[in-house]
Amino acid sequence: MRAFSRTAYKVLPLMVALAALPGCVKFGTKPPAQLLTISAKSSPQAGQSVSSAGLPVLAVFTPDVPRKLDNLRVAVQVDPTSVAYVQKAQWAESPRQMFRRLLAETIAAEGSTYVADGEQSAVLSGRRLSGTLVDFGIDAEAKVAVVTFDATLTSANPGEAMRQRFTARVPVRKIDADRVAGPISEAANKVASDVAAWVKG
Repeated sequence: MRAFSRTAYKVLPLMVALAALPGCVKFGTKPPAQLLTISAKSSPQAGQSVSSAGLPVLAVFTPDVPRKLDNLRVAVQVDPTSVAYVQKAQWAESPRQMFRRLLAETIAAEGSTYVADGEQSAVLSGRRLSGTLVDFGIDAEAKVAVVTFDATLTSANPGEAMRQRFTARVPVRKIDADRVAGPISEAANKVASDVAAWVKG
C-alpha cells in the first residue's frame, strides 16, 4: 500500500505539469480540420539561381512578437484591453515564422537584392532587417484583419539604422476559421510590399 502511494505521488505532479502546457498536450480534444497559412503574392521564380555577387545583401531576421502572437492560434483583439482567439482555427506554423518568410520572398522577388536569413548573416556582410510583428490577426470591433510590423533596418556601417512602422487593414466578412486566413494574408502581403519598397529606397 505504501509503495502504491509513493508511485501515485510521482505520477500526479507529472500529469499536472503536462496539463499546464497549453497547445502541447490536450486530453479529449480534436485537432482542427485544417491548418491555416499565408502565401506571398510575389516570390522568386522556381529554378532561378541567385548569386550574391554584385548584389546588395539583406539579412531578414525572424521578428519578435508580443505574447498574444507567440502561439499557433489566430488572435482577435476584442477591445483595447482584451484578446481572444478564433475557435477551431490554428496556424500551420507561428505567425513570426510565416511573416519572415513572406517578407524574404517579397523582397527577393524583384531580383535586385540578395536576401539571406539571420543564420547566413554571419558569413555575409550587408544590411539587416529585423523588428517586431505587433499585430497579426483580427480587430473584432472594426471587423478587419490587421498586420502591423515595426521594422528596423540596420546599415552595413556600424551605428547606422532606420525604423518605421508599417500597417495594413483588410475587411473580414465573418470571424470564423474559414474566413480569417485570406484577409490576414492580404494584409501581410501589403505590409511586406511596403517594407520591400522602403528597403529598396
